[in-house]
Amino acid sequence: IAREMHDVLAHRLTLLSVHAGALEFRPDAPRAEVARAAGVIRESAHEALQDLRQIIGVLRAADSDDAGRPQPTLAALDALVAESREAGMKVTLAERVPDPGAVPAAVGRTAYRITQEALTNARKHAPGTEVTVSVTGAPGDGLALSVRNAPPRGEVPHVPGSGQGLIGLTERATLAGGTLEHGPTPGGGFEVRARLPWG
Repeated sequence: IAREMHDVLAHRLTLLSVHAGALEFRPDAPRAEVARAAGVIRESAHEALQDLRQIIGVLRAADSDDAGRPQPTLAALDALVAESREAGMKVTLAERVPDPGAVPAAVGRTAYRITQEALTNARKHAPGTEVTVSVTGAPGDGLALSVRNAPPRGEVPHVPGSGQGLIGLTERATLAGGTLEHGPTPGGGFEVRARLPWG
């Protein structure tokens, strides 16, 4: 439950923090930019509230009629990337999976949560850089996922974190029967790589 709460809420709250910080440090920003940032903050706060309701639904008794929102799957990766782009990230999605809807729900959800956390980390630690999300796989071959960001440009403002995100991702991948590796790239960027079973 703690891992799910972190993965779901950290993404939204980081987005709120980054955009609020941008407004704080750019009081002279053009009105259109301020309005766009305020819209992202409002939407992120709304989504965080929805996500919190979803988590609370998980904590309720199993016989509750309020099951919350559907859990994300690999098919929702496009929407996650679109949301990141709307928030100002430069994200490219290279998805080579014949039928994302055929990926087992638990595997798709794990891939989604790994991507979500990796995008959150890129936004926090390398804002403004290009990020590439690659997903390949087929039944019997498994699912391979990579989220790679370019090196940060200039000084990066400190955004506090719990330090539990990558640990939680590794645990999540292991529980799904897969593996997760992360670390710096030769060019100074960072990459998160996961392999998940797809029988």
